[in-house]
Amino acid sequence: QVQFVESGGELVQPGGSLRLSCVAHRALFSRYDMAWYRRAPGKNRESVATMATGGSTNYVDSVKGRFTISRDKEKNTVYLQMNDLKPEDTAVYYCNAIDWRGRPVGSWGQGTQVTVSS
Repeated sequence: QVQFVESGGELVQPGGSLRLSCVAHRALFSRYDMAWYRRAPGKNRESVATMATGGSTNYVDSVKGRFTISRDKEKNTVYLQMNDLKPEDTAVYYCNAIDWRGRPVGSWGQGTQVTVSS
C-alpha cells in the first residue's frame, strides 16, 4: 500500500526556490507528526524538517531560515518550501510520519529528486 507520494523536485539553479509536496495516507497524516528527509549521493538519509500535529516545527541547522515545512489537513499533504537553494541541497527528498521519538513509522515512498546546479 502506497503511504506517501512525493512530488515537486526538479533541476534548479543555486539561489532558486522549489516547493515539494507529499500526499500521505490519511491514517498516518492525522495521527502522527510529519517529517521531510533527504538522501544525498553517498550519504545516509537525514531528517531536515519536522512538523507536529499541533503545528510546532523543527529544522536541521543547514536549512534553518531557508526551508519551511507546512501541512494541509484537508488534503493530507505536507509541503516543504525551499528557498535560496544550494548545491549541497541536492538529494532525493522523502516524507514520512514520525513517532514521539522521531523515528519514521511508514513505508518509504519513491521520493522526489532535487538537483541544484548551474
